[in-house]
Amino acid sequence: MIKNYLKIAWRNMLNNKVYSALNIVGLAAGMAVALLIALWVVNEYSYDKFLPGYKSLYQVELNFTDPHEGEHTQQAVSLPIADVLRKQYPEVKYVAESDWMGQHDLLIGAKKLYMNGGAVGSDFLKMFQYPLIKGNVNSVLKDAFSIVLTESTAKALFGDADPMGKMVKIDNKYNLKVTGILKNVPKNATLQFNYLMPFSFNEQTQDWMKTARTTYYNNSFQIFVQLKPGVDYAKLAPKIRNIVYNGGPKMRPVKPAVLFHPVADWHLYSEFKNGKESGGFIDYVRMFSIIGILVLVIACINFMNLSTARSEKRAREVGVRKAIGSQRKDLIFQFLTESVLITFIAFLLSVVFVQLALPSFNDLTGDAVSVPYSDPIFWVIMITYVLATGLVAGSRPAFYLSSFNPVKVLKGTIRVGRAAALPRKILVVLQFTCSIALIISTTIVYQQIQHAKDRPTGYSADRLVTTDMSDDLNNHYDALKNDLLQTGTVESVAKASSPVTGVYWHTGIEKWAGQEPGELAINVGAVLVSDSYFKTVGMKLKEGRDFSSAWSADTSNVIINEAAVKRMGLKQPINQIITFDGINGPSRIIGVVKDALMDSPFTPVEPTVFIHGRGGNFALYRLSASANAHKAIEKIGKIFDRYNPAYPFSYRFVDNEYNQKFSLEVLVGKLAGIFAGLAIFISCLGLFGLAAYVAEQRTKEIGVRKVLGASIGQVWLLLSRDFIFLVMISCLIASPLALYFLHGWLLKYDYRISIGPGVFVLSAIAALIITIITISFQAIKAALTNPVKSLRSE
Repeated sequence: MIKNYLKIAWRNMLNNKVYSALNIVGLAAGMAVALLIALWVVNEYSYDKFLPGYKSLYQVELNFTDPHEGEHTQQAVSLPIADVLRKQYPEVKYVAESDWMGQHDLLIGAKKLYMNGGAVGSDFLKMFQYPLIKGNVNSVLKDAFSIVLTESTAKALFGDADPMGKMVKIDNKYNLKVTGILKNVPKNATLQFNYLMPFSFNEQTQDWMKTARTTYYNNSFQIFVQLKPGVDYAKLAPKIRNIVYNGGPKMRPVKPAVLFHPVADWHLYSEFKNGKESGGFIDYVRMFSIIGILVLVIACINFMNLSTARSEKRAREVGVRKAIGSQRKDLIFQFLTESVLITFIAFLLSVVFVQLALPSFNDLTGDAVSVPYSDPIFWVIMITYVLATGLVAGSRPAFYLSSFNPVKVLKGTIRVGRAAALPRKILVVLQFTCSIALIISTTIVYQQIQHAKDRPTGYSADRLVTTDMSDDLNNHYDALKNDLLQTGTVESVAKASSPVTGVYWHTGIEKWAGQEPGELAINVGAVLVSDSYFKTVGMKLKEGRDFSSAWSADTSNVIINEAAVKRMGLKQPINQIITFDGINGPSRIIGVVKDALMDSPFTPVEPTVFIHGRGGNFALYRLSASANAHKAIEKIGKIFDRYNPAYPFSYRFVDNEYNQKFSLEVLVGKLAGIFAGLAIFISCLGLFGLAAYVAEQRTKEIGVRKVLGASIGQVWLLLSRDFIFLVMISCLIASPLALYFLHGWLLKYDYRISIGPGVFVLSAIAALIITIITISFQAIKAALTNPVKSLRSE
């Protein structure tokens, strides 16, 4: 029987090639979108879950609550927290400090590689059990002057030779012995690195680290913990909350609360409210999951509409089958079998679509999504997916067609097509409501990105370049600066502890003029800068003076931004005295700089203090307006190579770094636009099929009207107005729905647009134009048909 059903289904597809193609292509496109999004969602949820015991792993974070600045949570914490957790909390099994140092130079003879790595506590690899190919997990990080390489890094440095026990020079200064080889870190790991060094290496080689163990103000590190089996974090949380707050009267920032962030939530949950996870990338994962379902529903609606619209063609078959004894359940089973067959063909085509789209999709998202063909579970899920989609898509046609009265059908007294008109119209409205809502969403996301990009940054990123500093460059900074200026391609040079697009050190101002009794310290960003910093980056002084070129003249002076002035309530900030951790003794304010966007372009500028310092992690230099960028970089590279021979010269344009701050929003906008386009395409396929059906059903009417003098425009309007009316209803429904959800999304940003009526009007016009273009082909084709042929066909 099933074989017979499949044969009939196949014959029906061949006899109705156009409608079958519309059904299959539309369904395949919807299934491809849903499958692609599902693969991406699974990949996003898989982050860090490959680690054994990941459920007991956490990162220590700080949640700050300030009555003036509100609440924020940060991953950068101070080292005393690690010591307290080790000594005072038996629930904690392991604690590992870390300092993710960015890129450093690894040298083997003449070979040098510039790679990302970190310094971690000795228990790190006991907690994060990345597969260790060579070495003992209990000893690989024991010696301060040792290093653990990933497999690819070891291959790049040593080729096929065994690297164990051999020496690697880091930053052309220290020799480290290779004590372990790790498998390459998976793409779906939050922590990405090429090598690991003991945290004790930093403590022994960097002078500033000597005081880091004694102050809660130096929030420059990341700390990880693993809880003992059976420990409930919910019960531990109240105990650890006030570790920093109780650190001592001289070590009390702004009501900081210590919390543990589960490793399983790192990738998806980065936002906190009242010290608890409140969202993050998970919001977008959920959003696109919903979009995938909606696009699939739109494709299923196409199938339902086209199947029920063609019901007249199958009515006599149903009548004959019922007359010779077929039960309704048999007919339902037959039509569902046909639906599953079409869905299976569409699924095969959707897999082809997904495979073709994956390279571009991975380039866009930066992920490594793939179809797991060899995984049996995947195929079990796909079979279920095909059956579920086929049953959903075929349910309405099956129950509708099987309900025909055989007597009326065989007598020809039933007009079966019209009986399904209202449900069909409702489904069309639903289709276009989803599609128009996606168009509106894409437009709003784009407007929000442009709004933030147009926000004044407070500095000039034009021709501004940054290069990572090393010890050699810091030691020869004055000579480096002079040589760069003498090339004629560089206008100004400076160095700083943070890039222009970020603040890497936070501390607390403990005392300031006008401080109210009992008022706690202010959490501020702190940046060590050289003279000429503000000139180089283009920040403008509002009042006061810049740092002197003589370093010793301003060792106890600072410059603050407008946000810091406002936070402290200073009416006359120049020459006021402030005290904060990180500077020996009181500091005098000698200048106020205008606010600049050094962090997120979507949030208010945070209070920031600029300190005149000798050291610096980043060199900043502005190219001359008349200089050719390519030739200028070539000249500059030779100078850096002269003073920094151990490092390969690298550089980054600040405007590109600033644009990276919009990467998530740009990704969301592009994906939303692509899926909105696909949703419209699928909806238009269905609309095209319905328009063809309506034109076919009204062939005789159109012929009569033309004989009586109807024009082409009148016939076009006759066939088009119903569809245009349905799309207009969709616009009216989609607009408030989109407004509701987009308003909630925009509330995540302090700096955001206001949603005006223009976006809804333009989206409605776009939807109407697309609709008119889609149906006009069939409408005009019907209007141009010779009425003699139309009437003769009847």
